[in-house]
Parts: sequence; structure tokens; C-alpha cells
Amino acid sequence: METTIEPIDRVAIQIGPIQIYWYAVIIISGVLIGLWLAMSESERRDLPKETFVDLVFFALPISIIAARLYYVIFQWEYYAENPIKIIAIWEGGLAMHGVLTGAVLTILVFAKVRDISFWKLTDILAPSLILGQAIGRWGNFINQEAHGGPVSREFLENLYLPDFIINQMYIEGTYYQPTFLYESLWNFGGFILLMSLRRANLRRGELFLTYIIYYSFGRFFIEGMRTDSLMLTDNLRMAQVISVVLIFVAMMIIWYRRKKGYADIRYLDNGM
Repeated sequence: METTIEPIDRVAIQIGPIQIYWYAVIIISGVLIGLWLAMSESERRDLPKETFVDLVFFALPISIIAARLYYVIFQWEYYAENPIKIIAIWEGGLAMHGVLTGAVLTILVFAKVRDISFWKLTDILAPSLILGQAIGRWGNFINQEAHGGPVSREFLENLYLPDFIINQMYIEGTYYQPTFLYESLWNFGGFILLMSLRRANLRRGELFLTYIIYYSFGRFFIEGMRTDSLMLTDNLRMAQVISVVLIFVAMMIIWYRRKKGYADIRYLDNGM
């Protein structure tokens, strides 16, 4: 007899014809929690609290657009035939590397206009970014995406997962590996690491660069388990290639800034 397991309803709230999806609720929750965290730290780092409210006002829409464009470009064959689906972000399809690209470009311009150190801003934001990613992966869980290959129910039970996760990993008659959960847990670990490193008083910029290295390292291995990766070629997963490049670039930036004396200011030092 075939098992029947109903997935979690993707709609969180419905008011008449208006539907609010869990995916959007979870993503926005991650943004707001990350914003609160950055605002709490900004005053200790001699920045007006509203600095990050102003930054998010620009960075959020730009990052969402960049994330969607990134995803659509690598799935263009599908979206060329279904152009109306390009705007359907509530169905998923926001690439994290697109988010980072949009966010970093926005911060570069914002820092220049406000005459604030780019590295100071990104250091403060680093724990917020990885915490937001950890929370945001649960949007993928609701949408039953960002999962790995087929596994047995016994495999999932041996991971001591609660039934609501196991049941949601049952998709069209097959159980799948919860890679969304692996990345969420990896990112929560990164959040704890970065919060601890704040007290270590690293050189300015190195908290953010540590985030880039840590996240990319985990993403490389977890991406290799996924079945819905964006592909650069038939054998190369885009996220894995970018992860390797980001690790190398971040390490080179740390080395270069130290060698040239651009990283003498510490995280806990005030000043712009």
C-alpha cells in the first residue's frame, strides 16, 4: 500500500484572494533578525543605528533582484518558455551567490556615499548574513527544494530527525536527503563562530572574509549532494566553482591587505 503524506501548505496566511507564502515569511524573518543584530552592534562600533536600516532599504530589493536574475539565467531554457514565472519568487529560486553579489555591490556604493569603511560595514553584517542564510534555508524546506538524492525513511530516522522534517522530505513517493538542513546547521555553526570571533578583535575586514571562507567551504560539499544544482557545464556545479573561487579570493585579500598594511585597524577599533 502506497504511503500518503501531505506536504506542509506553502501558504502561511490567506486573506481573500491575497496569499502570503511561508517562503516569504521565513526570508523576511531572517532579514529582520539579521537587521536587529546589526543595529545592536552598530552603536557599539560608533555607527548610528539607522545606518543599517538605510542600507537594507537599498540592499534588500537589489539583492533579491540579483538573486533571481542569477537563478533565471542558469534556468533560461525553462523561463524562456514560461516568462511569467520569472517574477514568481514565492515558489523559490533565489540563488545565494546572487544575493551576495547584489549585497556586496550595494554596500560598496553605500559605503562610498556615506564615507564609511566598506570593511567595517561588512564585518558588522557578517554574523547577520550567515544567520539570515541559516533561517532562510527553512523556506527551501517548506517548498521541498534544495534537497539531496533519494534515501530511505530509515536513513532519515537514523539521523534522529523529527517526523515533520522526515515527512516533508517525502516528495512524490520518494524520501530525499535534507541538504537544506545540513546547510542551515552549518550556517548556524558559522554564526556562533563569527559572534565568538568578534571578541577576538580580528583585523578589520577579516571577520567578513572569514564568513566568506567558512560559508563557501561548507557550501562546496553540501552542494555536491544536491539534485537541483545550477550547472555551469554537464559536470561542473556553478555553486561549487564559485565557492572555490571565493575561498581563494578571500584568502588572497587577507594576505594582500596584511602585506600592504591595509589591515592594521582592528574590529573593535572605532572610527570610520
